[in-house]
Amino acid sequence: SLSKMETLVEQQRRYHEERERLEDAMVQEKLLKKGSVRDHINSDHRIKDLLERSGGCCKALVELYEDEDGLRKEEIQSLSGPNELNEFYDRFRQLKDFHRRYPGEIAEPMLLEFQRIAEERKNPADEYQNLVDFSDEEGYGKYLDLHRLYVRFVNIKGMEKMDYLKYLNAFGQLSDINKDKKGNDYNKYLDHLLEYLYNYCSRVKPLMDIEKEIEKATRDFDIQWSSGTFPGWKRDSSSSAMSKAGAPLDLSGFASRKELALLGMDRLKSALMALGLKCGGTLEERAERLFSTKGKQLSGLPATLFAKGKKAQPRDINERNREMAFKEAQIYFFVDVLAEQKKATRDNVERKQARTAGELEEEEEEQEEAPPSDSDSDEGDAIPYNPKNLPLGWDGKPIPYWLYKLHGLNMYYECEVCGNYRYRGPKAFQRHFSEWRHAHGMRCLGIPNTAHFANITSIAEAQQLWGKLKAKKEKERWQADREEEFEDSVGNVVTKKTYEDLRKQGLL
Repeated sequence: SLSKMETLVEQQRRYHEERERLEDAMVQEKLLKKGSVRDHINSDHRIKDLLERSGGCCKALVELYEDEDGLRKEEIQSLSGPNELNEFYDRFRQLKDFHRRYPGEIAEPMLLEFQRIAEERKNPADEYQNLVDFSDEEGYGKYLDLHRLYVRFVNIKGMEKMDYLKYLNAFGQLSDINKDKKGNDYNKYLDHLLEYLYNYCSRVKPLMDIEKEIEKATRDFDIQWSSGTFPGWKRDSSSSAMSKAGAPLDLSGFASRKELALLGMDRLKSALMALGLKCGGTLEERAERLFSTKGKQLSGLPATLFAKGKKAQPRDINERNREMAFKEAQIYFFVDVLAEQKKATRDNVERKQARTAGELEEEEEEQEEAPPSDSDSDEGDAIPYNPKNLPLGWDGKPIPYWLYKLHGLNMYYECEVCGNYRYRGPKAFQRHFSEWRHAHGMRCLGIPNTAHFANITSIAEAQQLWGKLKAKKEKERWQADREEEFEDSVGNVVTKKTYEDLRKQGLL
């Protein structure tokens, strides 16, 4: 092989050339216009392959430059020493001998390989359209496929029964679940959910360093967990006394069983549970059982005091809770990263639920009849035929013309209060009176946006009506000098003004 004939210096040159060509290929890949989600994902995976290959070149170059065996130094000395001509003729002789033994051996330049890569980038073949495996429900990275996980979740004992659409909103809100319901089945569900999200994220976002991002999330989790502020697992001193793990009790301040009994049955039960002891019986039995542990190690207590099949392991319980909370923290990270796919999945499920059975069958037939060579980019770049400029429906196609006329979308209504903004159709026009734009315009005019000003779009009319309303309110307002009544010593009732006048004249 020709690679065996290469010197160490030639290998270094070849690795440097390969790195530069790989960098140029990655730049061209980034500049390539991508019209669909499929194109973006395939492009990212091609860049990842080029990046890994470039990393291999860098690793090989580092090893050559470190020259631990000293071969590179010897080679450079032989090329630059006093016998450089002898070294040249020796290598020339080796080349002639090699080509004499292998006369048909042809060295392919690296340029040809990268020309083929550039050609495949511009005109990808059918086999390069599906570089990653996705299920039909995932739509090649557009949506999430959580049906199996949904079935697992609703079958967990004590969990709320919900439909798939509601689950899509709730699977990332694990802090809303009561931690008393988070048992072994829930822990297994977290394992499967985390495994799927990790795998899906690595397929959709291959250039993301997931491990590095998880390390950041781990540091944030450790801070929150140590401070007791992690969502869904916050420490509550008021509720910890009645928790399953129980609340430990310091017995050094109690001299007898009677003093312990004064704490009550609930507090004694919690302290016994914290030690893993039996917590049943009367108040005196609980106090006696707990007081018998004073000054003793748990390992020295008789086995009959412990609850059946249990030992006091609050630390193990805390570790199990911490493990589940850490899984939840990783799931929160993936939910944030895949927020766009989560929203698209919810919209897609709502859209499918709004369709009739006939429409779903027609769509399935169209997908089956569609040729496999058609890419998503053709669908994304296709402009629907819309000569009348009709609004687009949920499917991206113009709505029917009769529906367009029925909703009055051919009529425009202008509102001067909204800055001469035009509203399309009477429904949007009526709705805008309670929306932010109209309310902001009224606030700028110093007029409250009340029901009195409904259907008024002119600034002059609004100001005129506001003046009338203020005048009417002024008239209706209570005036003390005219409406407040006074009674004189005889019993005559007069207004405040008349009363003051008569009092000043001394006629009362």
